[in-house]
Amino acid sequence: MDPVIVAETVPYLSLFSAISYGIASMAMVFINKAVLMQYSHSMTLLFLQQLATTLLIHFARVMGYVKAKELNLATAKKLFPVSLFYNANVAFALASLKGVNIPMYIALKRLTPLAVLVAGFFSGKGKPPTQVSLAVLFTAFGVIIAALGDFSFDLFGYTMALTSVFFQTMYLVLVEKSGAEDGLSSVELMFYNGFLSLPFLLFLIIATGEFPNSVYLLFDKAISFSFLMVLILSLVMGIVLNFTMFLCTIVNSALTTTIVGVLKGVGSTTLGFILLGGVQVHALNVTGLVINTAGGVWYSYAKYQQKKSKPKKVITDEEAHHK
Repeated sequence: MDPVIVAETVPYLSLFSAISYGIASMAMVFINKAVLMQYSHSMTLLFLQQLATTLLIHFARVMGYVKAKELNLATAKKLFPVSLFYNANVAFALASLKGVNIPMYIALKRLTPLAVLVAGFFSGKGKPPTQVSLAVLFTAFGVIIAALGDFSFDLFGYTMALTSVFFQTMYLVLVEKSGAEDGLSSVELMFYNGFLSLPFLLFLIIATGEFPNSVYLLFDKAISFSFLMVLILSLVMGIVLNFTMFLCTIVNSALTTTIVGVLKGVGSTTLGFILLGGVQVHALNVTGLVINTAGGVWYSYAKYQQKKSKPKKVITDEEAHHK
């Protein structure tokens, strides 16, 4: 057997992981909405999704279907900030929706790629290529233009949304860092994130007053076959979304994951116009979305060319074993 392994980052794998995450994330928006239209307890729903993810990976590992390391206390301590930032991001995002309309909320959340770029620079990751930087700035400019077409100011809502952007940025950067330094796979990151999320989410369910009404309502709704199917689909898609998100972040970068999120937001908004209606289209909205999409395509092309130009990396069996 050849003692060396040629570890080449295949551009098509990067593209596949990004597209998979985009599709899963877009589908999750509509599936969650279908559930929440009948079951409004979002914290409990998130808890169930994380619980399903954690249990599935645990039993899959025990039965030998998934290769994953056993739970390690030291690793859990290192990844605790990842789980904390993840849940803080979700909590502040939900709070912002109380005072900010959905189009403005999406626009504010699309500032995350710029925040990731700045965070990566100050954390010592180095300056990204000029084409990448310009594409991210172009995308952010499109967000601002689109936001001007539907601008309504709410100090609390805006503060919560921007705080959510901060926590999402820290979360994505830490996910990328933990995957690179600790050699954890996307499945292992999913397990630790889900496992560490459960106590915090349980606390939020009790603190926000969802418990015990959320449990009673869940049992009442479970007798409906249509609701049960949508709920199960939501739990499955929660697993798929987490896996594709971690995979995209590890294979590509935190910045790629957020750019895909931006493009997903454009797709979700477009489908929302077609499927739901009732939203007035303004020239600034359309112009901003076109600029935003063009920036995302520009970035994708720049990253693809950068990936292709990288030389092959050769590592030994021993080095591969430690990854």
